[in-house]
Amino acid sequence: MAAPAAAGSGEGPHSPLLDDLMPWSVRPLRTGRPWVTAPDAASLRARWERLVRAPEPERERLFGPTRARTPQTPVAALPGQSTGTGRFAREPGPCPEPVRILHGPFDEQWLLPDHRLIDAARPELWRVADDHQVFLVEHGRVPQDTGPALSVTALLPDGHSPAGRPGRIRPLYRRPGGGEPNLAPGLLALLRARHGDTVTAESVLAWILAAARRTPAGCVVPLPADTARWSAGVELGQELLRLQLRGARGGERPRLPGGRRPYVRAAVPPGPSELSYDAEEQVLALGSGRISPVPAGAWEFQVGGVRMLELWFGRRTAVSGADGLDAVLPRAWPQEWTSELLELITLLALLAELRPRQDELAEGPEIGAPELRAAGVLPVPATARRPASVLDHQEEGPDGQFALL
Repeated sequence: MAAPAAAGSGEGPHSPLLDDLMPWSVRPLRTGRPWVTAPDAASLRARWERLVRAPEPERERLFGPTRARTPQTPVAALPGQSTGTGRFAREPGPCPEPVRILHGPFDEQWLLPDHRLIDAARPELWRVADDHQVFLVEHGRVPQDTGPALSVTALLPDGHSPAGRPGRIRPLYRRPGGGEPNLAPGLLALLRARHGDTVTAESVLAWILAAARRTPAGCVVPLPADTARWSAGVELGQELLRLQLRGARGGERPRLPGGRRPYVRAAVPPGPSELSYDAEEQVLALGSGRISPVPAGAWEFQVGGVRMLELWFGRRTAVSGADGLDAVLPRAWPQEWTSELLELITLLALLAELRPRQDELAEGPEIGAPELRAAGVLPVPATARRPASVLDHQEEGPDGQFALL
């Protein structure tokens, strides 16, 4: 018997790959040096000051040279940022203003947006990052992983994976200002013909967020043939989107109903070293600090086989290297970290409660590959997999030079 065709291959009725539905994707950022990201902006400014004030030999060691970046590397400007393009060793300049990013799934951190410090900053993402953009991020797949296949954010994501092979970053729009949806040509027309004129790029994103699932062939997205199932999935996806945007785009921040909201019952100590969970009492302990109630769904929420709460805590308490720049962290646990933890607990708890509804979307008749081929959606043209030309001004090149156009 012949082996079944791979999803998205254009053979048989199998669900298409996400890679075919949102064809333009970008690899994760590669910083090359961990100290350019931090859980708080003040630590990044302190790291910068320590670096620029260090004597020359010490400065190079703290910088952490790689093949892509050394203090002598000239680079082009990072789109949308006003940092220098000259050699860092010659003219470091003032500390760039840290920007908020999504560091891996569900962890909001800060980044120094200086192209001289980042091995692979993915400028094509920075060019389309604006108040209209949202980014879909695939999670690395590991065996028996029961976590979500995707997450979404309004922040610039670095695409870091806690375990397994990193996924891809897929902007919803190929151009600034919400222009040109990053969808396979013909897909919107096909879905509108089946489900009505209310189908938009945003509703397709919502369906993908709710229905995508991992397979050995890649992340696949079943496309429903019945409008009732489509509408239910879009409604669920819009709720997932609202939660994960965390108040961005004028939305509400995640909140659990009264009586279920987590509160600080005992203050987090200045230097908590251990994190533990009491399932019976629903208490999360950070050293002598206590937070409750914390639903089991939030504690057990995993991506890539890693508990998100444990990963979040570890990134704020582990100091790698006695004198490396990434060891520069707050001397005492900041109050804002506690507030961020309460919101993360809330978000994970609400996402865990929605997982059964996501599982229900897997069953039902689908729009198969033959119909996608007949509509010209498959195969996807190569141009749709490349970034659009979005430059409306010259970008500063290495050492302040501009290309002759």
